Amino acid sequence: MSELRKQFDYYIANQDDLVARFDGRFVVIANEQVVGDFDAEVDAYAFGMENYEAGSFMIQRVAPGKDNYSQTFHSRVAV
Repeated sequence: MSELRKQFDYYIANQDDLVARFDGRFVVIANEQVVGDFDAEVDAYAFGMENYEAGSFMIQRVAPGKDNYSQTFHSRVAV
């Protein structure tokens, strides 16, 4: 299973708890845990790139309901 998939599965499994703690914020998830939360996505991205290898973390805006999660993967790898 890919690292990004593990992080996404963690978000889905813990969405209710994360909404209670971080509703409306952008979280960085790595190693199947929240490692940072931010007001702006750009700040979450900068933190993730500074502290983790690309592809090993995900950024998610926390909101209730399955319509509010995404599964977008960004990569510099060309296929």
